[in-house]
Amino acid sequence: MAFSLIHKSPYEADNPLESSLTEAFRLLEPELRPPFPLTICTEAEYFNLNRAILYGILSEAHYAKVHFKHLHGIVTDGYCFFTSLVCKVVDELYAKVVESVKVQLVYVCLELVDVSAVGVDGLLVALLRQIRGGDFSESNLWLCSRLVDVFTGKWECLVEEQPMVLSSALYVFLRVLSDHCRVCLNPKLNVLKEKEIEFCVRVFRDQFHLCLRIGRDLIRLLQDLVHVPEFQDIWKDLLSRSKDVSQLYRTRTCSRYFLLRITPEMETHLRFLLTQVKLGSQTRYQIWFGRKFLNVSEKETVVIDIVRFICCAHHPSNDVLLSNVTPRWVIVGWLLKCCTKNHVEANAKLALFYDWLFFDEGVDNIMNIEPAILLMVNSVPKYIHMTHNLLEFLFLLVDHYDIDRKDLILKGVSCALDVLKRKGVVQSFDVLTCCDALSPFLKERLVKMLSW
Repeated sequence: MAFSLIHKSPYEADNPLESSLTEAFRLLEPELRPPFPLTICTEAEYFNLNRAILYGILSEAHYAKVHFKHLHGIVTDGYCFFTSLVCKVVDELYAKVVESVKVQLVYVCLELVDVSAVGVDGLLVALLRQIRGGDFSESNLWLCSRLVDVFTGKWECLVEEQPMVLSSALYVFLRVLSDHCRVCLNPKLNVLKEKEIEFCVRVFRDQFHLCLRIGRDLIRLLQDLVHVPEFQDIWKDLLSRSKDVSQLYRTRTCSRYFLLRITPEMETHLRFLLTQVKLGSQTRYQIWFGRKFLNVSEKETVVIDIVRFICCAHHPSNDVLLSNVTPRWVIVGWLLKCCTKNHVEANAKLALFYDWLFFDEGVDNIMNIEPAILLMVNSVPKYIHMTHNLLEFLFLLVDHYDIDRKDLILKGVSCALDVLKRKGVVQSFDVLTCCDALSPFLKERLVKMLSW
């Protein structure tokens, strides 16, 4: 009986990807033992041999080096197909693979970095996406630790050949550090935190230009770490470079960074919810999603990442916008209600409004700011407390987020409101400014902002 790469119940259907790797290994197993045949493969044979070798590496750890030597001898495409296979395994199977296969996947990644395989940057990103926010399980912390070791151990190689993947790693480890630094009594976690901090500080000190590539969300992540001594000097250095801060604020963060904090499985379910589920039928899907991905209080920090993903990385088509599919603002409203901790709720609201603060019509996408305004407008009058809380939070950000650059933020929010009205996202702000249930102070602030 072949070694199973994944955990599955007795009645679960075979996974097509795992089956293709297993069948290739069964068919070609005699050819995977030295001496290796010297025949030239057809394209189909080459692809199948790649599948068989990958299965061998993942299932026979004691024989992995031999399998890799075989791969090095037959490769004709710069490892492109092999690397794409590994990426598929990580994206589609990682949540189900047995622990020994997880170990082998990291080993494969290290080997492919060493040979500068085509697409190895995509593999590193795929593994980074499997680090789950707010998850303190041994398996998840192990993956964090191993990937920090990969990026630290292969530093020179990555700086030279794959520098942009370092900015992806920086984004991920800054984000998970904010979770890890809230837990103080776990010795294993303390060791991991030290490694994560050391890596992030090294990127800031040695490759600052890569940090700037992240854009404005770099500051959003850093502000959660200002209490960590190692980041205090970095924060001071950054603030002393006033030009860099203003430039960062004006640089929209690319959507690929937000995908880094959403596992492929989570992304699939969210996109289904936002493209296929009719408004009014979403509750049972929300309950299922919550049970699967937000089932313990520590995991609710991932809400921050989901809100950012929904605003900036999932932009529905016009057909979806004109249909009765559940709109993004409904899901965002539900996510905010899932927050039980004040700091998580505040960071989720910041994620929702962040692009408002620096909005520039020539740089930013109106779809990034649409969910917040529609959530406020559509919560009147039934959920007026939601409208009140969001509007109050927006004005708190305007007044206090960055006092030294308050004019920049005022300009950004004013521009956002203007574009939302001009582009027809809202027909009028009267629903807010004339709402009797809203406090006079908030309405007065809004009217003043609209005329700024």
